[in-house]
Amino acid sequence: MSMSKFKVKAITKGEDSYEEVIDAEDKFAAYREIRERGDTVISLKETQGKGGGGLSLSSIDIFLSNVSADEKVMLTRNLAAMLEAGLTASRALEVIEKQTKNKKLKSVLQSIVSDVKKGDPLSSAFARFDTIFSPLLISMVRAGEESGQMAESLRVVSSQMESSNNLSKRIKGAMMYPSIVLIAMVIIGILMLMYVVPTLTQTFSELGTELPITTQMIIGASNFLASNTVIALLGIFLVVVGFIYALRTKVGARVSNFILLRVPVIGDLIKEVNSARTTRTISSLLSAGVDMVLAISITKDVVQNSFYQKVLIEAEASVVKGGSLSETFRKYPKLYPPLVPEMAAVGEETGRLSEMLNETAQFYESSVERQTKDLSTIIEPILMLFIGSVVGFFALSMIAPIYSLSSAI
Repeated sequence: MSMSKFKVKAITKGEDSYEEVIDAEDKFAAYREIRERGDTVISLKETQGKGGGGLSLSSIDIFLSNVSADEKVMLTRNLAAMLEAGLTASRALEVIEKQTKNKKLKSVLQSIVSDVKKGDPLSSAFARFDTIFSPLLISMVRAGEESGQMAESLRVVSSQMESSNNLSKRIKGAMMYPSIVLIAMVIIGILMLMYVVPTLTQTFSELGTELPITTQMIIGASNFLASNTVIALLGIFLVVVGFIYALRTKVGARVSNFILLRVPVIGDLIKEVNSARTTRTISSLLSAGVDMVLAISITKDVVQNSFYQKVLIEAEASVVKGGSLSETFRKYPKLYPPLVPEMAAVGEETGRLSEMLNETAQFYESSVERQTKDLSTIIEPILMLFIGSVVGFFALSMIAPIYSLSSAI
């Protein structure tokens, strides 16, 4: 078997960092070797191709492919059904591996099957691919191993993953229409600056009329775009990429979260989405037998909004000291609606916290579904006003000089 060299940067249990070049069949095997030592991988890069001379098409395909949320849901659901039917974990995974068409998932499942056949726990095999499988899934698998109810744990987590995935799809679907409209406006604007404005500019130049400042701004943008097309388009591309990159940084994400939470309608929707994710995840973990502190810690990774993560960090510390989850939620009414701490308090008092949080999650998921259906109706008139303003600004800027010249004549 030909090997590749990988440059690995990792941290030991004692939090000492180190770099090393190791030989492995692929990057998954390299990850597995580091994880078997008990260390944490920070970065991993291939420094030399396999001895066969260059990367194969299949290895490039695996590298570029991705495992979608729907594929993960189907994986856990099918695995639960097969385990319940009496198949062993390794045999069930082999069947799923043969059925899947995703080359990356196929490669991952082959590695997991190999680990399970060697005697490794299924949760450890999944944990070696923590860039693909969420902490929630790994913890639920571990809880299933400890309780002896693996099929039930997988069924619960597949349901939770599906609910979360559907929630994300509804939000993305609601934002699809305005995104397409805005992109179309930018493209049309660029084309008009490149082809329409130069014609009008020539007319103004021949007439020798004095131009308003807004007209001069549009003509200036048009002249720059016409004479520096590549630089201008590259600049627009870099601005978009830079903006996306900035949003993914810690500071950028916190700023965007702060702004969005205060936008009318959108802010309320974000609060309900995060409330649903928080209560659904904690409920699923508690029902699988995961202790409260670990459940909150895992939920912190599932909830990606930095403000909600801060609340859950505080909740985790509070529970460790003997406090209640509802007390922490109640401190942040601007993030968690009153129903969340009230239902949590009832659950804590009656010993039915998992059930109460599950009902809360269902309530907010239904509310989000209704709001996302109405969101396009709300956004549409706002978009029309915005488009009308832009078109009106352009029309007045370019037509006003012509009218002023006509009236002077």
